[in-house]
Amino acid sequence: MSAVLAHYESFLVNNVSAISTLESSLRSITWILPGRFKDAELASEALSALLNSMSMYHDTLLSKFVHSHPKYRPLIPSTLHSRYTRAWSDKSRLYKWIARSLELVRYLELLVEMGLRRKVSVKARWRSVVFIEIIKAVLRLILLKITKRPLISPLIPEREFDPAALPELSDDASSPTLAPSSPPSSLPSTPEHFKNNHIPLPPHSLLTPPPPNHSPQPVEDYLLPKALTTADWTAEILFTLRPLVYVAAMLASDRKSNRPLLTALAFEFLSRNLRRVPSSSSSLERSEYAKRDRDIVWYLLRGSIWQEWTRPKVEAFVDSTSRTPLVGLLGALVKDWIPLIDEYYYYTAP
Repeated sequence: MSAVLAHYESFLVNNVSAISTLESSLRSITWILPGRFKDAELASEALSALLNSMSMYHDTLLSKFVHSHPKYRPLIPSTLHSRYTRAWSDKSRLYKWIARSLELVRYLELLVEMGLRRKVSVKARWRSVVFIEIIKAVLRLILLKITKRPLISPLIPEREFDPAALPELSDDASSPTLAPSSPPSSLPSTPEHFKNNHIPLPPHSLLTPPPPNHSPQPVEDYLLPKALTTADWTAEILFTLRPLVYVAAMLASDRKSNRPLLTALAFEFLSRNLRRVPSSSSSLERSEYAKRDRDIVWYLLRGSIWQEWTRPKVEAFVDSTSRTPLVGLLGALVKDWIPLIDEYYYYTAP
């Protein structure tokens, strides 16, 4: 098994540019598959889940490779998000595996819902969705307890290097991450006439940097320096429980009821009002809060807001552009996605 993994990892590193292009092309296909044939949305989501899972595995292997290869020098410095999430992944093994598990659940949740819709009753499907949200909420609360800081999305480092800039693996290297199958041969000794037999002079004091008088600050403390206060804890817990409360209310009431949507919005705005105002130096925290504020727009595709306000406007746009060249193609694509928003929760899940 290790030999197969070694060959696959070597193949990945040596062909990473072609594999990245293939992943991008297949991911584009998933946007146009729904509505093309029977169960096209299931095939599209299965392909998307497979691509996302494989990309996460590839990113893990490539990250190990670029950080262990002495010849690799990134052209662009790492982003604050990558530095922060990588620091926590290196610091806490529990954080690393929970974060990866949460991302994997996020990749598979819609595919699981599609399979359940075809096999079980509506009530059983919503119970399964509630169970998935319970797992996600518990895992996020554990991460919140580990970091004691607002959770950043996504929870794992993103791919931030150019595949074409990666150094190629030598032919005798078996794997970039696994241990070599045979110990490397010893380096040839330096010829005598190339050796420097002179004793080097001691370095001058003016050319020697002074020793540090304090330990360096961890990167996770530098990027998000302030731990959570009581109000911040309340805000983060409310934000974490918001999807669970929404689906639990959907299970307990009629889908046409406004109570689940109003409850989720109440949790959303209460969490927003309780959270702290980031300082000017906390750019990572400010970008996370800005992303959460932008995600409120997704409520236009949920509940009674979607049924009574957004959907009629989208359908009017589709009808008005059906005979317009080029724009009509966009309208047809949007039309194929309207039934999916009606039928599946995770297409617009909070």
